[in-house]
Amino acid sequence: MTLWFVFALMTAAAIFAVLWPLGQPADAQAGSDLAVYRDQLDEIERDRAAELIGGAEAVAARVEVSRRLIAAAAAAEFTHALPIGSPIWRRRALAVGAVVLLPSVAAALYLALGSPQLHGQPLADRIREVHQGRSIASLVSEAEAHLESNPDDIRGYEVLGPVYLRMGRFSDAVSARRKLLALGGESAERQSDLGEALVAAANGVVTAEAKSAFERAQALDPDELKARFYTGLAAEQDGDRAKAAEIWRAMTKNAPADARWLPMVQDALARVGSQPPVNAAPGPTADNIAAAGAMSEKDRGDMIRNMVARLADRLKENGDDVEGWQRLLRAYLVLGEREKAISAADAAKRALANDADRLRRIEDTIKNLGLEG
Repeated sequence: MTLWFVFALMTAAAIFAVLWPLGQPADAQAGSDLAVYRDQLDEIERDRAAELIGGAEAVAARVEVSRRLIAAAAAAEFTHALPIGSPIWRRRALAVGAVVLLPSVAAALYLALGSPQLHGQPLADRIREVHQGRSIASLVSEAEAHLESNPDDIRGYEVLGPVYLRMGRFSDAVSARRKLLALGGESAERQSDLGEALVAAANGVVTAEAKSAFERAQALDPDELKARFYTGLAAEQDGDRAKAAEIWRAMTKNAPADARWLPMVQDALARVGSQPPVNAAPGPTADNIAAAGAMSEKDRGDMIRNMVARLADRLKENGDDVEGWQRLLRAYLVLGEREKAISAADAAKRALANDADRLRRIEDTIKNLGLEG
């Protein structure tokens, strides 16, 4: 209420400042002008006596001020000759109209068209409302349309690559990261990102092409973390658990205690540092990988689906295998079966509910794969 009162005072002050001249009689204004010009004539005489200006300048100044004085006197005489009140009452009528009519019209329009009971809303909330309901898929479609018109936009591929991975569109992620390498040049990070996408597209298998990308990344930067991790994973998948342990142990040696990637490497190190659990769901062997490479696309797809089905059956019997659940979730996403991945994620959380550490690991995987909710 106090705020509205302050606003009302400010409005009244502004109106008064604008309308005050309209309420003044014309002869008052004329009389004021006459007094100013007379003062100017006196000042000219004082300056002339003090020799601040020359005689010629004094004469010229008196002529100019006298001319204005005569004009002001004539105007005042003309105003007194008019019928009483004609100009002044017109001005006062205009002032009253402005004070009364303008606020009334403004208030009427606001009450009719505005929303006086609506609370203020921050800009961030308004922007959020505009984008509310827009799915990630629609935003990705817009980005893809932009790239069709601007195929050399490096930033577009940088943004879409990780999004494709989260959506399970692994082949698109591979394409985006190849394009980024072609447009932006080679770097350790870009080679590692390409290898990561290739691994995801191969259902978690570090293929020869992915391994080559990681090796190239390490040649550019021996400390590239992602490349080192997947090189260890490649060694594990090749059956060289000792080499995998050596690589991952070296990563953890000088790692900061709060490094976000450290728990994942420690889990991997624990996995290869001891014998695999009984009834653990196995991953593809080297023979599986070689056989898949020689198959047609259809046969390879059938083989992968059979492996995924066997993995799902094993997990029904042994739900404690967190690595098996992780492979199953990724496999469903590779196959484009997102609903099955979500159902499997729920089943994994139920199966691991009594083991806080394993539950945390599977929840992190679910979050990273975008299967929450």
